[in-house]
Amino acid sequence: MSYLDDILKSRRDTRHFTNDEVPDEVIEKALQAGHWAPSVGLTDATRYYIIKSPDVKYAVKNLFLDYNKKAEELTDNPEQKEHYKSLKLEAIEEAPIGLIIAYDRSVLNQFTIGTVGSNEAVKFSSVCAAQNIWLSLTEQGYGMGWVSILDYYQFKKILDLPENIEPLGYFCIGKPATNYDNQPMLQQLHWKQKSATPDCKEIKNINENHVLDSESKPQVKTEIKSDFSTLLQNKIDSKTKPVGALGTLETLAFQMATVFETLSPKIINPNIVVFAADHGIANHGVSAYPQDVTRQMVGNFLEGGAAINVFCNQNNIQLSIVDAGVNYDFPTNANLIHAKIAKGTQSFLHIPAMSETELQLCFEKGKSIVTAIAKTGSNCIGFGEMGIGNTSTASVLMSLLTGFSIEECVGKGTGVENEKLLQKQNLLKKAIQNYSGQAELNQQLAYFGGFEIIQMASGMLTAFENRMLILVDGFICSVAFLIASKINPDIHQNAVFCHCSAEKAHQKLLNYLNAKPILNLDLRLGEGTGCAVAFPILKSAEAFLNEMASFESAGISRK
Repeated sequence: MSYLDDILKSRRDTRHFTNDEVPDEVIEKALQAGHWAPSVGLTDATRYYIIKSPDVKYAVKNLFLDYNKKAEELTDNPEQKEHYKSLKLEAIEEAPIGLIIAYDRSVLNQFTIGTVGSNEAVKFSSVCAAQNIWLSLTEQGYGMGWVSILDYYQFKKILDLPENIEPLGYFCIGKPATNYDNQPMLQQLHWKQKSATPDCKEIKNINENHVLDSESKPQVKTEIKSDFSTLLQNKIDSKTKPVGALGTLETLAFQMATVFETLSPKIINPNIVVFAADHGIANHGVSAYPQDVTRQMVGNFLEGGAAINVFCNQNNIQLSIVDAGVNYDFPTNANLIHAKIAKGTQSFLHIPAMSETELQLCFEKGKSIVTAIAKTGSNCIGFGEMGIGNTSTASVLMSLLTGFSIEECVGKGTGVENEKLLQKQNLLKKAIQNYSGQAELNQQLAYFGGFEIIQMASGMLTAFENRMLILVDGFICSVAFLIASKINPDIHQNAVFCHCSAEKAHQKLLNYLNAKPILNLDLRLGEGTGCAVAFPILKSAEAFLNEMASFESAGISRK
């Protein structure tokens, strides 16, 4: 076995250090090793911060202790809890040197051909650097411990790290006081064992299960579906009421049962997902609010203060917030789904809003987000949005995809009126006239689309694939649905249009989609609020189908 193999097998999460100082040349050699690590797309995003100050170490340690206290409460086993509390899980003050290994997200704003524009890619590059530094220190007779039990938002705050710098954690460096028999702590405690060999499988074939074996399959499915529909309608009609007396509730119950493929449908783990992004067209004054309101409202969602938070809490609906392309870097530990394509689209007045690569990323991100939600067991998903300028984007897309004039598709949005509304209308008309691309869906979406709108369209298509009930909010979400329906018309089967917005063009779009909304409350807030407010009506449809007595069970005569 080589010396390198010995190093790779050695314990790497050092927790105890001697008082020996670490020579500057040791640190310099280790950091150079980190700099030699692979850098995806040569983004060169890794940043290092050295800490020797006792005051700074003390502040970091207190932050650790506060977070570690919360970690203790994650087990209900008293013996395990006491054992955990007795361990020395860090050496922040004891280690001679503290090191912060971080990555700079701002490098993604500087496009170079061959660069992979992904937050994850620059993060992985920095992890490679951390590994190289550990290898170098170990080879020189030193050790490094990784402290990740931290509130990263507070961590950045107390160290005054720039917004674009994202730390992997706090690393303790010094001479190891013990080698712990070269076993990780969790393994010594018999809490968890590392597998002896790597998990590796060879993939030899592609999955071709989606290809139908014969043309007879759709016919068989249609026959089964027809039998199911007859049974379902009989169940609805046999309830103790005149046929059709529950109106839209009966339609919703039939739809819900058909989507879930059961005569006793039940909504499980409902989730409303709010996609947020900024739009370059907002720089031309098409909104009554400045662009920064997008970022401020996402903060409001995360703090629980928005209308959608209130309505989701009221109806016990899970709320998920997605950063699809807000012009701001949120902390990595913020309670949102990081799916940022870029910091807002370009202005489509003169140039494409996004590249074809960014468009493809939107479809991938939207699919990934909804797939993850479906895996939680959720079978009902609502779509909401937030983005200053997105009614302008939606209006142009509606005009292009329906053939309606832009005048028929433009509304107040956040509240522009009179002369400002006319300016907005003329500006969007000019943008369409400037477009010289083909009348091909993907090209139109890339030129005029918004990151959140395309991610919603992709998410809706994915929800359909996962047999989920799709709750469509107002005007902008309906445009996202319009896009999805152009790709797969069958998606209509799963869609519930929750309300008719006060936005002028929404009723026209609903008519185009042949959609009948549940509510008409003059809402035009977005955020998925219409989905949340309409949700109790869906629960009523579910309840009557599953719990209401039939004529037979109640012993009541039919007419």
